[in-house]
Amino acid sequence: MKNIRLFSSSKFMIAMAALVVASAFSSCKKDSGVKPTIAQVAVAMPGFSQLEAAAIKGGVAVVLSNKNPNDPSGAYTVFAPTNDAFARLGLVNPQDLNALQTPFLTNVLLYHVNNGNTLQTALTGGASIPSLLGPTKRIINRGGDFYVNGSKILATNVQADNGTVHVIDKVLLASGANIAQTAIFFAQAKGFINPELSFLVEAVVYCDLVGALSDPTANYTVFAPTNQAFKDLGVILGVPLNQPSDIRKLPKDVVTQVLLSHVFNLAGGGKFTSELNAGTITALNGKSVTLGAFTNGTLTVKGSGNSVPANMAIPDVQTTNGVVHVIDRVILN
Repeated sequence: MKNIRLFSSSKFMIAMAALVVASAFSSCKKDSGVKPTIAQVAVAMPGFSQLEAAAIKGGVAVVLSNKNPNDPSGAYTVFAPTNDAFARLGLVNPQDLNALQTPFLTNVLLYHVNNGNTLQTALTGGASIPSLLGPTKRIINRGGDFYVNGSKILATNVQADNGTVHVIDKVLLASGANIAQTAIFFAQAKGFINPELSFLVEAVVYCDLVGALSDPTANYTVFAPTNQAFKDLGVILGVPLNQPSDIRKLPKDVVTQVLLSHVFNLAGGGKFTSELNAGTITALNGKSVTLGAFTNGTLTVKGSGNSVPANMAIPDVQTTNGVVHVIDRVILN
């Protein structure tokens, strides 16, 4: 898993996108009287080449080039991540998409799409938006800015012959599984081709917390440390953690308390980054964890035992019983 690269959304880029789309519409109308399809819009808009490459690799480009047979209007709605949105996941160039398993990439793309024309007027705070993958998306109003889950909506109502496009600043992620199953999915390299969260899964199994993180009635916010985060913890503790099984070198009660510092039962359920604010929150073990300011769509996370805060490597992964944010350090209290 590559580190994310943060960016500031560019009004100029969005203006240019609108200009190119308008030009594409004008050209198509002049030549054939037909607006471009969603797939053609993605090709025409600057800053969306990675989405185009992902759609081809994930096998959805043809779908988005045609009318929707499952909707009376023949329309799809697509929340379209920019190139910078893909870059947050380290997916800068088309070849970087090879870091993802193709079925996972396909599911990621399907989560961005729903049947029918969902226009800006429907994107109100608290609204639930369906997806072709199955899990719904949530619209959040944060001080007048609107987000779909944790992704800021940058532009809306780009019209195509077969639907509507809204531009967003992060790739949307949903597992369709519970928190424990989601971690196991990545540990088994079913998402990224390189296993991730393997140490976390080992720790959860070691501490008998699989059942708690599988609870369908729960709605947790979880900060999930990367494999490298656990290896770095081993350096701090003076106990080499070179492979997941090395977690068992540490006392079970200690590991349990560390894990519980990463799980939060917040009012209203699992929280996306767009719903989190700077300040302290209380973990399941009763310890306080400090969130930094909401900046460029993420927040830092720091325990009292951390000399520096953890950054979010992959924020806003929706699961069936909460939201997971992958972080680059283990929270210590």
